[in-house]
Amino acid sequence: MKEIALVVLALTFVMSAVLVVRVVRTVQRAVRRTREQVGRAVSEATLAARSLQPGPHGEVARLRKSLRASFDSTRATLAAGAASDPALREALSLLDQLDGHARQLDAELAALMEGEPDRARLAARLPELREREARLRTSADELRFAAQDRVTRHDDDAVEALRRQIDIEASALRHWKPVPQEKPQQLPPEAREGRS
Repeated sequence: MKEIALVVLALTFVMSAVLVVRVVRTVQRAVRRTREQVGRAVSEATLAARSLQPGPHGEVARLRKSLRASFDSTRATLAAGAASDPALREALSLLDQLDGHARQLDAELAALMEGEPDRARLAARLPELREREARLRTSADELRFAAQDRVTRHDDDAVEALRRQIDIEASALRHWKPVPQEKPQQLPPEAREGRS
């Protein structure tokens, strides 16, 4: 009896330890996600405020904001269909590769926006930065537009196939000519006599 109590006590201790570890990990993930969301919201608000500034610093903020918006909307579009479409999963992996370059440019723009007090130097770098941002943004936009076209085309094809099926069924339902009933076959008189 004592052994059973010890086993139950040991199992209770192990299960409690496992439960505590899982709860701690879940809380850590939630805190990390919340911290990332808050950091992103603060960064977006800062960019929105700085993009209203005139001059090169405002232009850099507008470039960062435009780049982020393009990549965020492209990622959302591709992720929405990636579960059911392998081509969109492949496009999402291409976007991930492109996102590495976008993050590098965003970090460079952030460093210039925060650490470059010389407006003339910043203004001299703007044409090259605009060109890089435009290339990355255009590539992300092309992926998004292609994904939207693919979804629309798939939906149009599905609706057209369904419409054809409905036309066939409606035609069958409207076919109200009575189908001729076959007369029951009569048995020859010899067979009828044999039954009696």
